Amino acid sequence: MQPDFPEATDPTSMTLEAFADTIIPGEKRHRHDHAVAGVSAGGGAVASGALELLRHPAGGLADSLDGLAMMLNGHTQQYAAERGLALADDLPPFVALAFADRTALVAQLTGVDHPEKALWVGMALFSNMAFDSAAHLSTPDALRDGHPGLLSIGYTAPDADGAWRFPRFSYGRALADIHPNTTPTGSPA
Repeated sequence: MQPDFPEATDPTSMTLEAFADTIIPGEKRHRHDHAVAGVSAGGGAVASGALELLRHPAGGLADSLDGLAMMLNGHTQQYAAERGLALADDLPPFVALAFADRTALVAQLTGVDHPEKALWVGMALFSNMAFDSAAHLSTPDALRDGHPGLLSIGYTAPDADGAWRFPRFSYGRALADIHPNTTPTGSPA
């Protein structure tokens, strides 16, 4: 279980968390966690802050999230009706879906021929960005705080002063000489 990050309780947030968890699954926060399906060990998009990133004003989606959650839940009701699936009345429709059905519905919505593809691909990209770049956080802070995505992909921590230096060349040799006017911090003079 992943107890270190809070669970959303309002329908919009739960729906957005369930969507993010469908893109990059993670571990449940507790046994009765509905938004996070718990199909993967460790933290996924939700534990990496997907909801926080989606709500960030710089992303451009914050004002649309209620509408996107309603659209996703509407698509879910249609999906469930077409397949004869009963959805729990006490959960948002998308959250009530089994993980396999969540992934099938997201695959439809992001499919090349779906008229709303751009919306759903955008939502998926934000889920990925939260996990693999922590775009909403300071990278040194995220690493210090144990960001699950950055740690999972092996992101290297900075030196003690917060700067990244790489004493070994990735290709085993220097690819170019440092320009003679480069300052000690690596900036051009």
